Amino acid sequence: MAGHSQYANIKHRKDAQDNKRGKVFQKLSREIYVAVKLSGEKIESNPRLKLLLEKARRINMPKDNINRAINKATNKNETTHYDAITYEGFGPNNVAIIVHCLTDNKNRTASNIRSYFNKVGGQFNAVQYLFQTTGVIEFNSVLTTDEILEMVIDFDIFNIKKNDDVVLITLKPQQLALATSTLEKNGINEFITNDIRNIPNDFVTIEDEQQVKILMHLFDTIEDDDDVLDIEHNFQK
Repeated sequence: MAGHSQYANIKHRKDAQDNKRGKVFQKLSREIYVAVKLSGEKIESNPRLKLLLEKARRINMPKDNINRAINKATNKNETTHYDAITYEGFGPNNVAIIVHCLTDNKNRTASNIRSYFNKVGGQFNAVQYLFQTTGVIEFNSVLTTDEILEMVIDFDIFNIKKNDDVVLITLKPQQLALATSTLEKNGINEFITNDIRNIPNDFVTIEDEQQVKILMHLFDTIEDDDDVLDIEHNFQK
């Protein structure tokens, strides 16, 4: 029986991992579809698509999944429409949460996200004022931060730091596209992150481990929703 239980636990974990991996692919396929719908399938004129394809490659997303999303978007008879929607609110212990969604049914998504907040005593509310909207560029490079700073010295850089070979630059969001183009001209072409993000002005810490578990469960529940692309929050362990 012990052997059987061990096998069952291993299979359960693998099934859970496969299911989570499948959801990641599904959500990324949706993003690729929207990117192609908006700006076409040529990565030379569609920087958003280029970034998504780089992400797909990093997570080993099957090419068939990518091609299906692109083919669906370029099919003139395809009428599926997705709306990008953001929800804001407070979770347990007044942790501010921003939820980014891409949905073909706004009523369903709003109802689902609201229910996740309600179940833990949270509520929808404006929290954007607790964050700074920032352009974020992240990439691998063997260059020093000083060498990279030389490339982007003309931009309003908030911060530039390097951890191992990963460089992180934060700057004014209005300058994100131009700064990215400048880096590309200097030979940096594969980005881990190239997006506008909400960076917390201050962080909330929680001492009660049970409350932390409730919050983590809320994050997991929200992220598991098919319509959710990303979560931003000001919780810090």
